[in-house]
Amino acid sequence: MILDAILRAIVEAFNMFWEVLWPLALGFILSAVVQTLVSREAVARTLGSDSPRSLFNATLLGAASSSCSYAAVAIARSLFRKGASLPGAIVFEFASTNLVFELGLILLILLGWPFLGAEFAGGILMIGILALLFRWTLRPRLVEEAHKEASLGRVGRMEGHGEMDMSVTEGPFLSRLFSRRGLTAISHYFWMDVTAVWTDIGLGFLIAGAVAAWVPSGFWQGFFLTSHPVISEIWGPLIGPVIAMLSFVCSVGNVPLAAVLWNGGISFGGAIAFIFADLLILPILDIYRKYYGLRVAIYLAVISYIAMASAGLLISLLFRLLGVIPARHAVSALLTGPALNYTSVLNVLFFLVMVILGWRFLKTGGLEMLRMMEMPATPAGPTHEHQGHQP
Repeated sequence: MILDAILRAIVEAFNMFWEVLWPLALGFILSAVVQTLVSREAVARTLGSDSPRSLFNATLLGAASSSCSYAAVAIARSLFRKGASLPGAIVFEFASTNLVFELGLILLILLGWPFLGAEFAGGILMIGILALLFRWTLRPRLVEEAHKEASLGRVGRMEGHGEMDMSVTEGPFLSRLFSRRGLTAISHYFWMDVTAVWTDIGLGFLIAGAVAAWVPSGFWQGFFLTSHPVISEIWGPLIGPVIAMLSFVCSVGNVPLAAVLWNGGISFGGAIAFIFADLLILPILDIYRKYYGLRVAIYLAVISYIAMASAGLLISLLFRLLGVIPARHAVSALLTGPALNYTSVLNVLFFLVMVILGWRFLKTGGLEMLRMMEMPATPAGPTHEHQGHQP
C-alpha cells in the first residue's frame, strides 16, 4: 500500500516533468544567449538610480535574463555592488524569476493561457507596487546599511554565478553568438543555470506529485475556504506566499505545486501570488540577511510580501471582471507521459541540444567553473571573467 502510494507520486511527478522538459531547456538556452551578449557591468550602469526609467530598464533586462531564484539574488547583490541602486537590483531580481520565457511556457502547458496572462500582467503590476513601496518607504539609512553589509562579501548561494561575466561584447551580433567564445559562454551559462536549479525543480515536481497523489481534495477545499467565495478571494493571495515560503521550492519548481493547489481550491489570485513568492522562501530570506543585514532583510521580506499578495488579489479581481478565470481541472488529466506526440519529439530534440552544450561545457573547463559558483565574492566586488579553455 505504501509502495503503491509512493509509486503514484513518482509517476505524477515524472509526467509533469516530461510535459515541461522542452520549455525549460528552451528558456535556459535563451537566457544563456542573453547573458552571453550583455555584460553585467553594462546592466549595473543602466540601473544606477531608482527613477521610473531605470526601474523600467531593470524589468526588461531581468525578464530577458532568466535565473533560478538563488542565482537571481546573487546577481542582484553583484549589480548593487557594481553601482546599481537597491530598488533597481531588486526589481531586476524579481523580473528575472517572474517574467521569464520558460516560466510562461510551463504555465501555459500546465495551467492554460489565463495563468500565463495573469503571471505577466500581474508580474508587471507587482513590480510597479514594489517600486512605489520603495519610493514611499526606503530610507537612505537602510540603503547605507545595505551597502555596508553587501561590501563584506558574505557567502550565500551561487556566488560565482553572481560575480561571473563571460559576455562577448565585441563584433556583430551573429559573429559574437557563433564564435568560439560565444558558444563556450552559452554552454557555461546554460549548464550553470541548470545545475543551480535542478534540485529545486526536482523537489517541486516531487512535492507536487506527492500532494496530488496523497492529499484529498476535501482538505484543500476546507483550508482555502472554498465554501465562502468572497473570503476565499481575499484569503488566497494572503496565504499563497506563506505556503510558498514554507515549501522551500523556488523558481519554476513551484509551478507544478501551484497547479495542484489550484485544482485543490486555492483562488486564482492565491495561485498567482504563490507563483510570485519564489523569492520569499526561508533559505532566500536567510541569504538576504547575510547579504544586506537583518534589518534590510526584514524590510525586503515585508515589502515583497505586500507586493506579491496585492498583485495576486488585484489581478484576480481584474480577470474575474473580464470573465477569463479558467475552470479547475485535475493536473493528471493533462499528463500522458512519454508518447508519440509533439511533446516527446521536442523533448528529444532539446535533449540533443543539451548534450551538445554539455560536450562543449566539459571540453572548455565547465567543471572548474561549477566549483567557482559557490566561491565567496571578494569584498571589492570584482567581476570574475572566467572564459574557460579555448580549443
